Amino acid sequence: MKLRRKFAVFVIITVSFLLQSTLFQTLSFASISPNLLIVVTSSFGFMRGRKEGMWTGFFCGLLLDIFFGSVIGFYALIYAYLGYINGFFRKMFFPDDIKLPLILIAVSDFSYNLLVYLFLFFLRGKFRFYYYLVHIMLPELVYTILVTIILYFIILRINQKLENIERRSASKFV
Repeated sequence: MKLRRKFAVFVIITVSFLLQSTLFQTLSFASISPNLLIVVTSSFGFMRGRKEGMWTGFFCGLLLDIFFGSVIGFYALIYAYLGYINGFFRKMFFPDDIKLPLILIAVSDFSYNLLVYLFLFFLRGKFRFYYYLVHIMLPELVYTILVTIILYFIILRINQKLENIERRSASKFV
């Protein structure tokens, strides 16, 4: 990964984290806010492949671990797996078709919330899955999908510009 791409990914992760933890917390509905870092992780997974999706997810999760987690590595591991799994869909990805990204991001968000429930609530003896599903998982899923429609196209355009720059600089050396 080129330095320009690394810097762009760093900026996207940082801005998404700041928006998720500040602006969208104030715009939350019934204390539910969208998960922008899932959008970023999934997008880089299916746009760039398993390896970049995994590393993007790892750093997104690490930010959550550092600022909001009780254990370092919990969110980093979940996000890394989600980025890696989304990377399997790179060959099926077409930039202008939003159906696959919406489906993958929805499945990633639902999987993330399911894993959080299992490890942070269920294993501690809190068995109210229906309540968690109806009041947290589904509203967050809907809110994340609505925000995805805008954020996905921003990430897509940035990725396309970076790929064009990388192609031009690679053709200079050939």
